[in-house]
Amino acid sequence: MKIGMNMLLWTNHVTEEHYPIIDTLKETGYDGIELYMGDGDLKHYKKLGDHVSKLDLGVTVVTGLAPSENITSEDPKLRQAGLDRLKWAIDNAQALNADIICGPIHSPFAFFSRQPPTQDERKRSAEMLRKAADYAAQADIMLCPEALNRFECYLYNTMTELKTLVEAVNHPNLGAMYDTHHSNIEEKSQSGAIKTIAPYLKHFHISENDRGTPGSGQVLWSQVFSALKEINYDGWLTIEAFSTIIPEFANAINVWRDYSPSKEIYTKGLQFIKDGMDL
Repeated sequence: MKIGMNMLLWTNHVTEEHYPIIDTLKETGYDGIELYMGDGDLKHYKKLGDHVSKLDLGVTVVTGLAPSENITSEDPKLRQAGLDRLKWAIDNAQALNADIICGPIHSPFAFFSRQPPTQDERKRSAEMLRKAADYAAQADIMLCPEALNRFECYLYNTMTELKTLVEAVNHPNLGAMYDTHHSNIEEKSQSGAIKTIAPYLKHFHISENDRGTPGSGQVLWSQVFSALKEINYDGWLTIEAFSTIIPEFANAINVWRDYSPSKEIYTKGLQFIKDGMDL
């Protein structure tokens, strides 16, 4: 099992100016980092990947799709644009030496049709993700779509729904991820939801109900940790927390205040996971 820290607490685009933060996370005891992939090119991510590798850290990636890259759309041009975007992310993730791409890659973030999801939308999403998984196979990268809460997504909100997507894609390079923040809103039981997705679970976000320091809010962590132990999960446990440091990004994800001090999040959060998992 590896413990990671998402760099979105500080930035939505990691550059050389953020290397000291990565160095600090290594000194704190993290096994790796996670970063948002929205900008950059192969040269940028190769350089970043080299720095991370020198620290003997692992790296995972989170990304998403825009409405103009909607792989659920009836418009084949939009679906192709979405597939092209996913291939772009896979190429950059390979240069970064990342092993996982996670996030709401099944549909555009915060895009709503104002209707419940249709089977045709889900079918088109699965078809495009199967093509993306084929492309990810040559880079030895696992794609991990994420179920989001109802205020950020309408296509997949629960682990029961996400399980149907993974089974529809049916590809060895596509699994599922779990996020305790979204599940705190959508699921009846954290432990039940984890067990539902267990056969396909490849990535895990540790995130408090308010996106602050893990353990400081209302997520039923005893259920989370006991279920992870029961299913013998051995992948990444990555803290995802947000702040107002980058106003444009914070506004885009509806973050209007700082939930906890950054240092508290990455220090106490790490210890909280170790204590909860008996590491």
